[in-house]
Amino acid sequence: MLDLFWLGIVMGLGGTVAMDLWGLLLHLAAGMPKPAWRNPGRWVAHLPRGRVFHDSIATAEPVPGEVVIGWAFHYVVGAIYGVAFLLLAGRGWLADPVFLPLWIFSLVTIVAGWFLLHPGMGLGWALSRTPTPWKGRAMGLVAHTVFALGMWAAAWLFA
Repeated sequence: MLDLFWLGIVMGLGGTVAMDLWGLLLHLAAGMPKPAWRNPGRWVAHLPRGRVFHDSIATAEPVPGEVVIGWAFHYVVGAIYGVAFLLLAGRGWLADPVFLPLWIFSLVTIVAGWFLLHPGMGLGWALSRTPTPWKGRAMGLVAHTVFALGMWAAAWLFA
């Protein structure tokens, strides 16, 4: 069981790195903005204060270290998703790591962002309060697909 835990962490970190590299590529090639981990960091830092939902996280009280908190949150969530997938898929999946179940799992994980993180930061359910919600949703689904590819590559390399 412990080996599944550690491999799940490695897979989740591999997926998160792949997602970050994808974001960097989009920034360099298409001029898309880099991910702003300051805002999720601020959101996470306000959780222990009992504040889950904000009208706008940008206007919430700044928190020391919010950028670092945001990056750490991003990677911890990735690791948790990696462990969760392996606990659900089991040891048998590692013998033949098929992409489809991992891809479906990674697409399902976007629900946490759409229905907790986004409304918590004041962006509405599934980005509904943003200027282009469908573009953001599509980009999120692509990013989670890249996350799945990174986890899959990590499984092949380290299993």
